[in-house]
Formats: sequence, structure tokens, C-alpha cells
Amino acid sequence: MEYTRLGSTGLTVSRLCLGAMSFGEPDRGADSWTLPEEESRKVIRRALDAGVTFFDTANAYSDGSSEEILGRALAEYARRDEVVVATKVFLPMGPRPHQRGLSRKAILAEIDNSLRRLGTDYVDLYQIHRWDHATPIEETLEALHDVVRAGKVRYLGASSMYAWQFSKAVHLAERHGWTRFVSMQNYYNLIYREEEREMLPLCRDLGVGVLPWSPLARGKLARDWDATTERTADDAFGHSLYARTERADRAVAARLAEVARERARPRAQVALAWLLSNPVVTAPVLGVTRVEQFDEALGALDLTLTDEELARLAEPYVPHEVVALA
Repeated sequence: MEYTRLGSTGLTVSRLCLGAMSFGEPDRGADSWTLPEEESRKVIRRALDAGVTFFDTANAYSDGSSEEILGRALAEYARRDEVVVATKVFLPMGPRPHQRGLSRKAILAEIDNSLRRLGTDYVDLYQIHRWDHATPIEETLEALHDVVRAGKVRYLGASSMYAWQFSKAVHLAERHGWTRFVSMQNYYNLIYREEEREMLPLCRDLGVGVLPWSPLARGKLARDWDATTERTADDAFGHSLYARTERADRAVAARLAEVARERARPRAQVALAWLLSNPVVTAPVLGVTRVEQFDEALGALDLTLTDEELARLAEPYVPHEVVALA
């Protein structure tokens, strides 16, 4: 395993982050394809054995059961000071108005709920899952600062928003003396590169760590385009991400398969190595449902692509409409 600093902080993280959206009781939440506890623990244990120290989840994943499963596994398999635990807040946790969003009331309640489910006294990285248009950003930033001051959170991060929003939040925090964001978890991979326009240069300028989610485009960069899995059959959000750009995306996926074949490497390794070649990227957030998928991805760390290979992988890409996640 390789390790690096999270942006300009002193926090050391593994170069691969294990995402826990795949972990959760299938009868809880919206995703029927998630792994129940026993299967989840196998992946978590393998990741720890391989040197992964960075784990990412969210309060809303599988109605909180992702946090519960991850927390119990880490408590059994690792010392708390050896791992970096990240979670998120924003998405609905119930039908009532204050069970969602980034109001002060929601944040103060949800951090305590996450800590209880994770079985820990603090979260290393607490991330806003999306931008809350219904709450003044100043209210959100001050509430986040207060949970840091209370010792419940060590660092703050954000996810999937427009660059102007992220810039506004960072500079408002600096103006008021509040804890600022140190990381951006954004949608970035070989078939969606619009983050290269503004967000990645902004993160480089601010010294913010970048944690791409869906680095393998929900598996489309790891296998044949038309291959189906239990997840793809029940992944409405994933279908919405690629439906309008399929023709262009297939060309990139075909070029990836070509380079991978020449290198005699799995496509997932080449796609991850492409991400890791970007110096602004700290750690891709990797979601897997089998130990074998994790082992395959691990090989990306010892794969250095040539300049010619990087150029060939980039060449088929055409600009996309910005995915409206904010």
C-alpha cells in the first residue's frame, strides 16, 4: 500500500479509500444489492490486511446499516488510531423535515447518530454530501465548526458541488475563522472528466485533497459495457448518469480495453492508474462487492502508465454536460 497526505493537512491516508456504499443490510434503504454484514466484513478485513487505512461511508447508506457494519468491523479488526473514518451528512434519514439537509439542527443530530452507529467518539473526516439550497451556507459552516470544536470531528470535507459553491464555502470559513474544508469527494473518472474544467484546478490552488467517487463508473470501466450484474439491474441512479452519453462513453471504454489488453492488465487497474497519475488526486473511493474485485484494484498501485498511454486514454473523450448533482 502507498500512503499520502490528505491535501495540505497533516493527515496520512492510504492511496486507495474503501467506500462502504456496498455494505449494508439489503432490506434496509434503497439498494437491494448491498452486502450483508458477514460478506461486508470479508472485504473490510481484506482491505485492512492490504494496508488500507481510509474508509468512507455515509449516514444514508442502507439506512445507516453501512455505518453500523463498518464500525463493528473496524472495532474488531483495527485500532481506532490506525484508521481514518469518513462519513457524510445531507441525504434524508427519515420522513420528517429535520431528518435531512444541512441545517444546524440536522447536523448536530446526525453527527451524534453517526457516531452511535459507527461506535466511535469521533469521525476523522465529516463531509457534506451535497449542497443544501434550503439552508444558508453560513449556518452550515458554523454548525460544522462547532462539531469540530466539540471534538466529534477532526476534519471537514465536501462532495459534488459546483466550483463556485465550494470556493464560496472555503472563503466564508476563512473570513469567519471557522474550520474550512480540506477535501472534495467528486464524481471523476475516465468517462466523466468535467471536473478538470474548474473543480480540480481550484482544489490544487487551495491545497484540497481530491477523493473521486465512482472511479470505475459503477463498473463500466471494469468489464464489457453491456455486461450486467445484480447491482446494474437495480441501480437507477447509475443508469441516469450514463444514459445520455452512452455513445461517447463506449468509445472511451473501448480505448481502455485496448490499452489494458496490451498491458495484460485488468481494465480496472488501468482506469485507476489513470486517476492516480493525476497529482491532485489523493485517493479514489473504491466500491467493491467481492474480495476479488478489491485484489484486482490493488494492482493499480504498481502500474505506471506512460505518457503515450495516458494520451491515448484521454483522446476519445468528448465534453459532457455537467452532471447536476448540486
